[in-house]
Amino acid sequence: MLPIPAEELNGSGALGPYWTFYHAVVAEQLGRWLPESPSTVLDMSCGNGRWAAQAAKAGHRVVEVVDFRRPVDVQPLHDISKVSQVRADDLRFLPDGSVDAVMAEERALSVDLMAESAIGDVARVLRPGGRALVCVDSLVLGMAILAEQNYWAHLRQTGEVMLVPWPDGSITRCFSSVQLRELLTDAGLEVEWIRPRTVLSPSTVDHVLASDSRALTWLVNTELDTHPEDDDTVGIHLVASARKRAHGDAGASR
Repeated sequence: MLPIPAEELNGSGALGPYWTFYHAVVAEQLGRWLPESPSTVLDMSCGNGRWAAQAAKAGHRVVEVVDFRRPVDVQPLHDISKVSQVRADDLRFLPDGSVDAVMAEERALSVDLMAESAIGDVARVLRPGGRALVCVDSLVLGMAILAEQNYWAHLRQTGEVMLVPWPDGSITRCFSSVQLRELLTDAGLEVEWIRPRTVLSPSTVDHVLASDSRALTWLVNTELDTHPEDDDTVGIHLVASARKRAHGDAGASR
């Protein structure tokens, strides 16, 4: 069975309380991760506008890539003076070292099957010392979807790349923590951490929130205060933070 039913993965339906919690975790994690001082932030999170708006509200200038490899509904901007939307299939419109941070939320690198090319572009446009936050589908999710569709032969394959067909006809790329780390380091980025986006189960979240709707903040802090680094045995998504080495920095990826 899927860790979350396929029909629920769009954030609606019976798992509404879980998705409220999930998006609160993303927002809090992003708030902690964003640069402290006003910076130029690239958002390639498939153009939904949610995270670009949060970064702009925090005082950053945001370049949001719309339709990065897939069609989405463009949301109205809350602060057009701080967010610039660009329609593009890649990042060729940006010069080298032109942004301070890159957000690739909403599974952007799983939707883009040529993730190596995409993360190479990310490394190119980051200034030395700049950071990237990326979210991908996990192998846990990919294997569950294949099992639900009775693709047992696919589950026995041991290739390094897992491409998963979804019931709607789309295909996404799923990663283990090792594969995600290799993707980032091969692009020349230093991995700061990799973790599941959430380790608390939908049933746990639903039980706690049903008991006390005010417990959302406590749940979010509990989630983010855990440290399941490189644990890809739980969670439908993995999230990683990586840094482009500054000039003269001889540090190695952990």
